Amino acid sequence: MTRTGGRGVRRRLVAVAAAMSVLGASACSTEIQGEIRSEGTIAGLPITHFESGMKPSAPQPELTIENVSNTEDDRLAAAAIADVSAFWAEQFPQHFDQPFEPVGKLVSYDSNTDKIDVCGATTADVAMNAFYCPPEDLVAWDRGTLLPLLREKFGPMAVVTVLGHEFGHAVQYRLGPKAGVDQQTSTIVKEQQADCFTGAYFRWIAEERSQYFDVSTSEGLNQVLASLFFIRDSPGQSHAADGAHGTAFDRTYAFQLGFEADAAKCATIDQADVDARITERPFDPDDAGMGDITVNDQTLGLLQQSLDESFAGAGVPGPKIVNQGGSCPGGVSTPPASYCEDTNTVTVDMAALAELGQPIDREAEFTGQGSGGLGDFAAFAEVVSRYVQGIQVGLNVPVDNANAGLRTACLVGAWTAAIDHPGAALRPSPGDLDEAIAELMLPRSLISADVNGHPAVNGFARIEALRLGYFDGSGACSSKYP
Repeated sequence: MTRTGGRGVRRRLVAVAAAMSVLGASACSTEIQGEIRSEGTIAGLPITHFESGMKPSAPQPELTIENVSNTEDDRLAAAAIADVSAFWAEQFPQHFDQPFEPVGKLVSYDSNTDKIDVCGATTADVAMNAFYCPPEDLVAWDRGTLLPLLREKFGPMAVVTVLGHEFGHAVQYRLGPKAGVDQQTSTIVKEQQADCFTGAYFRWIAEERSQYFDVSTSEGLNQVLASLFFIRDSPGQSHAADGAHGTAFDRTYAFQLGFEADAAKCATIDQADVDARITERPFDPDDAGMGDITVNDQTLGLLQQSLDESFAGAGVPGPKIVNQGGSCPGGVSTPPASYCEDTNTVTVDMAALAELGQPIDREAEFTGQGSGGLGDFAAFAEVVSRYVQGIQVGLNVPVDNANAGLRTACLVGAWTAAIDHPGAALRPSPGDLDEAIAELMLPRSLISADVNGHPAVNGFARIEALRLGYFDGSGACSSKYP
């Protein structure tokens, strides 16, 4: 986040009082292993829980792959290519009135040992990567480092995600004008389309139409979204830069758009659409901390000011943020931040919040040896999530029903957008929304939790809720999550 030194928040979440007043009674829910599993769907599909991956009955792919090995990752890659090719063979005639021409060349390589020519370079030059090469109509992937890393960190469907994305680029070049893609099309538009195409493909898998893979709409999609987070751009990059792929917030948006709509919708993504909603931007010249400030009493004081002014339109007293250990002596505790209804306070464990607020170590993400810090915004957003519990309690809104966690994540998103302007006491920095997504992907996410600390069970729904609030405001939170 950025401290601007301004006069405070000028925009208020004025819709919050009216919106919250129409919230309904508690919905049916079941508490399972500390989580609320609500009755409902994900983008119209049932919420399912099972191990995602290749089907035991999957056929042997009939593909020609240069330099292929018999490793687990090449077997996964071959199945993914056969599967996504079957998807596009079906989708092209349906949506674009033309047949899908198979990709002309497939290459596997080991970045640790191989030095073969691919797309005008050697595999030693492209190293850990997966890519589509338009001049050669070629898809290549690194089985030595990239695919094992993704599979070990996020499960087998992460490999399918990456190759589905690369086939999305092959689709663009086959569609040409039908996707609005030519030599002048920016990288970010191509990447958003490819992520969206990947989402449409995963919808097809989730609908049980794949011969090769099963993916659950809970843990399975969580792993896919986590892999998209992992391969995001670094904070501070401009979306106009050559090679920009998008923030995690942008990439998950495009994936979810494809999952919720279809491939035809993905082909409509253009520069105007991207410019209107993309969150990837350079750091502000006045952002001395390059996106990070220390989590301490002083910055929590600024957070208090920001929240009080943002939610003044609710017409109820906002909770006071106090550094008193993060637990409620007379009620439910959700450390490192807890809403205590009897005192209308948000009590925090400052040391734990400061540790959570340490910057994300991008290099350590690859090794799993990081400090556990998710960035300052993740820490502040956890406090915000408890503050909005107090606002809702003041408005007699249920804070322990099945939708409460998603409504909370949505309100965090609405607050984030409301303070994103010059003069705010605190203002989001590039990368902050990605820090929120990192927290939302935790099993114990507090941003998406009800007052008792039970998070919404599905990472897809959590991120969707944050995005809804960010783009549509607090009124949408009550409408979507009554």
